[in-house]
Amino acid sequence: MIEREWKPDFRLDLAGVLMPLRRGRGDPSWRSAGPVDSGIWRVSTTPDGPATVHLSRRTDGTVVARAWGPGAHWELDGLPSLLGADDDPDSFVSHHPLIADAARRMQGMRLGSTRRVWDQLVPAVLEQKVTGTEARRSWRELAWRFSDPAPGPAPRGMRVPPSPAQIRAVPDWEWHRAGVDSARRRAILAAAAVAHRLEKAVELGGEEGRILLRRIPGIGVWTAAEIAQRAWGDPDAVSFGDFHIPTVVGWALVGRPLDDAGMLEVLEPYRPQRHRAVKYVEVSGFRRPRFGPRFSPRDYREM
Repeated sequence: MIEREWKPDFRLDLAGVLMPLRRGRGDPSWRSAGPVDSGIWRVSTTPDGPATVHLSRRTDGTVVARAWGPGAHWELDGLPSLLGADDDPDSFVSHHPLIADAARRMQGMRLGSTRRVWDQLVPAVLEQKVTGTEARRSWRELAWRFSDPAPGPAPRGMRVPPSPAQIRAVPDWEWHRAGVDSARRRAILAAAAVAHRLEKAVELGGEEGRILLRRIPGIGVWTAAEIAQRAWGDPDAVSFGDFHIPTVVGWALVGRPLDDAGMLEVLEPYRPQRHRAVKYVEVSGFRRPRFGPRFSPRDYREM
């Protein structure tokens, strides 16, 4: 075990920074007990191998991180980036009262960077065109059955995200058993074949990084944005193509639902921080009107 203490020189909302990395309550690579500040366990892959990290925060704001595994040093070296030290929310300018109010109240909200594409890519592709319940079930089953136990004294049941080699070794019928259709399977396998090259997207950042990710068949604007938001804290990576976001942004900012084209126009004044504007809408507490039934999950295992 190695340990690092780090005290940010800015207001830090630990939950706000880290929660986007959690893929549902049963995420095998994530555990928390009680309030987020009391301790989070997170398992990841790194260029040096897997790592388990436990993060907690003292009353004076100091973050204490303990890490185990071959990738422990790599993870702790990137602790400030993970918690948003590379982010620049102070340059953000609000153009709508709701966003201005959220920015004032949520001053600790920052965009963190895992510096790692692969761990964000697989769950992002699994979330394409299905409900969150379906995607999280698939993620759990792939991790539980085809990856390794978390290094160190991690809570029982924690697993390392499946590596590219482990993903390539999953038999076809096991993808079906995990509820993953052929289109998403092909995209993940195509990415696994060149996973080491895709990590360069973090170095490129911004639109260049997203363009690199979109060279993989099956990874479009939405998936690339979801990866960029987490892997390098991209403040402009809007999830165009999302089932819910345009409607929520439309009702919150202009009082009516929007499509992607309409949202693009409304968010244009926020470039190059459009994703941050969407985040402020999401954390503002605004709830859009509901007029119809919820989208029902599909079970591909029975098809």
